[in-house]
Amino acid sequence: MLDSMTTNADEPETRPRRRTPAGAAVLREDVTEAIRAAVFEELASVGYARMSIEGIARRAGVGKTAVYRRWRSKLHLVLDVVAAVAVMGLPAPDTGSLEGDLRLLYEVTSRALRHPVASQIIPDLQAEAARNPEIAEALQKAVRDGQESVASTIVAAAERRGEIRPGIDGDLALDLISGPLYWRAVVIRSPKLPKGYLASLARATTAALKAL
Repeated sequence: MLDSMTTNADEPETRPRRRTPAGAAVLREDVTEAIRAAVFEELASVGYARMSIEGIARRAGVGKTAVYRRWRSKLHLVLDVVAAVAVMGLPAPDTGSLEGDLRLLYEVTSRALRHPVASQIIPDLQAEAARNPEIAEALQKAVRDGQESVASTIVAAAERRGEIRPGIDGDLALDLISGPLYWRAVVIRSPKLPKGYLASLARATTAALKAL
């Protein structure tokens, strides 16, 4: 019904142009999501430096105008997609114990970081971040916000259960929880985690948090 009453902002450009009343244009969410998905695929395929609006539009199956209606440049598009990761975050585990929560978090995070697309995109964005402060800020926010949210939930639950003392240093707790896995998966990019690594990491991190 809405399409019949207003001009669709993502209609093919071959249609005759009509005057659109102010505020009546509709940006279809399925088109927006297709463009976002295309950004991840393009980043994994060609990297940020070679990525283009034309390539993104072609991969998403839309015209360039549909991309420019939403983002005014390649940089703003990538910043938006990276920032969206922070909003989504990670699911907060609720296993009933600190070690169980950490083990589940590490399993989910490890799978995400070792996904073929993520394993190609993250190093490329890190390299671009060294040259572009805006990308550096967005990437840092995406990683920190997502991890900080779930880490603080795990710590708060452990405090309520009496597994750790109240009021521990939140930043130090975040470093202990997130640092080792990111170091191995993102920095040194270990091709395969040793058998039992995640379980051992969960036990060691639990002990460290209890010692704070």
